Amino acid sequence: MRALNRILALLLIVLFVMTLAFFTQTNYILFMPGSAEALRPLITVEGAEKDSRGQFYMVTVNQRRANLLTLLYGYLHPHIEVRQLVEVIPKGMTQAEYRELLNRWMNESKMLAKLIALQKTGYEVEFKSVGTMIVGFLDGSPAQGILKEGDYIVAVDGKEVRLADEVISAVRDRQIGEAVDLTILRDGEEHEVTVITTTNPGAPDYPALGVYIHTLYSEPIFPVEITMETGKVGGPSAGLMFVLEIIDQLTPGDLTGGHKVAGTGTIDLDENVGRIGGVFQKVIAAEREGAEYFIVPEGNYDEARQAARRIKLVPVSTLQDALDFLESLSGSAGTLSHRFAGAA
Repeated sequence: MRALNRILALLLIVLFVMTLAFFTQTNYILFMPGSAEALRPLITVEGAEKDSRGQFYMVTVNQRRANLLTLLYGYLHPHIEVRQLVEVIPKGMTQAEYRELLNRWMNESKMLAKLIALQKTGYEVEFKSVGTMIVGFLDGSPAQGILKEGDYIVAVDGKEVRLADEVISAVRDRQIGEAVDLTILRDGEEHEVTVITTTNPGAPDYPALGVYIHTLYSEPIFPVEITMETGKVGGPSAGLMFVLEIIDQLTPGDLTGGHKVAGTGTIDLDENVGRIGGVFQKVIAAEREGAEYFIVPEGNYDEARQAARRIKLVPVSTLQDALDFLESLSGSAGTLSHRFAGAA
């Protein structure tokens, strides 16, 4: 009887410890492979016939606050990355504010994807931007004292920027701790300043200016109605894949060549593809969905190689690189240029 009582007591202790561990939140975030979402059901272009044999996919990363049990699981699982909370959500920012920031970036990414795809296929779209306004600073940002809230960033290293995504892409090509020359507009006057990059809270291996930015622009009037339903997914990293799906629907034929093509990467007005965070988990998610190819920014290629097993990686630095690859899948030279020539 005593032995049974001891076993029951031990079981109760174990249950209590596990319950306590389950409800004890930590200051860590788990980055896990998310989903690969087919874009054709999510994006509708006016007058398009969705008859492609293949499919484009955007890929997501799941972020979850870790309790003591899942933290241990995350450290042991080869596909999960564990990061400190302050590396993801800056000190002083609530989770709701962080989510709102991601939503703004997603909305800008959608607008930019429509603009680029329409222009690439021969449409004229008027776009006006006041610039990218600074709305706050990361805790301990080296930009504090140099930049002020309300400043507009109008150029990076002498190159004009009109969107927050363009500023992010330009800075991500640098190293952490490297100097970046900015042209800012303050009280109607231009100033030249230099800011040292710091760690990007959402992707610790990449640099950032340490500021929160928001584009002020007049919504373009698009000649073709394009609706995009992406649910709760946030951030700018699906920009390239949005552009490819819209181009596919705007032009005749099948841009995928009948294949399942996943990918990731930001894109700017000059059609440059920028690096993103979480590419390791995204490649795994794409493989799970059965994608054959994964279009990846050149700057993320080495990280993607560590995750890829069966999927074929396609490193790109521009939209044209991606289109050239897709043309090779179709097996006929000049296909895409012919599509674009008659698009508008």
